[in-house]
Amino acid sequence: MKNLRLSFLIILLSIFTGVFSYAQDWPDLNRFKDENAKLGLPLPDENRVVFMGNSITIGWGRICPDFFLGRPYINRGISGQTTPQMLVRFRADVIDLKPAVVVILAGTNDIAGNTGPSTIKMIEDNIASMAELAKANGIEVVLSSVLPVFDYPWEPGLEPVEKIAALNKFLKNYAEKNGAIYLNYFSSLADERKGMKEEYASDGVHPNEAGYKVMAPLAEEAIAKALNQKKISLAVE
Repeated sequence: MKNLRLSFLIILLSIFTGVFSYAQDWPDLNRFKDENAKLGLPLPDENRVVFMGNSITIGWGRICPDFFLGRPYINRGISGQTTPQMLVRFRADVIDLKPAVVVILAGTNDIAGNTGPSTIKMIEDNIASMAELAKANGIEVVLSSVLPVFDYPWEPGLEPVEKIAALNKFLKNYAEKNGAIYLNYFSSLADERKGMKEEYASDGVHPNEAGYKVMAPLAEEAIAKALNQKKISLAVE
């Protein structure tokens, strides 16, 4: 009986330790801590670009690593993250790396409720805060549209189509009013239901290689525009 109780206590302790550990690093600040330290500051002629995002961003580096290799592109995606988590780690994973441009792709996990219920206004505020922090630190901002989703396989029935449309409308308008670049992935990936085309994602959410190949030139074009803005602003100064 004592052994049974001891085993039960050990199991409970391991569960609570895991929960406590997660709670202590909710934004996952330690995920890229060592990599950031090793990276150092960009070279004088380096147009560093940080990709801030979730599993769609980190998955890009895993599925299509060639997009990042040989370019000054830094992938700072963390699977499952929502905009409040990204906002907390924005300084460590973006600002402190001194990029010329940040590409923000965020919001879909908020709509899916990954860290609890979120209104569209809450998501908008978090993304706007990231953009404002970047601008205040001389970083050009690329705001990516949320990718199309008809239904989240891990949280079905949320009917995200209209929410994604509302958030993308905000992102486009915000970019136009605040000197950011709007990166429209949505139109190239969406089907007639405004979900992801089957050939671009097996689960309707996360792009496959074909999906990322559609996204790549769109990202490159947006980055080029942002770098051009940076060049113009530096010339004016």
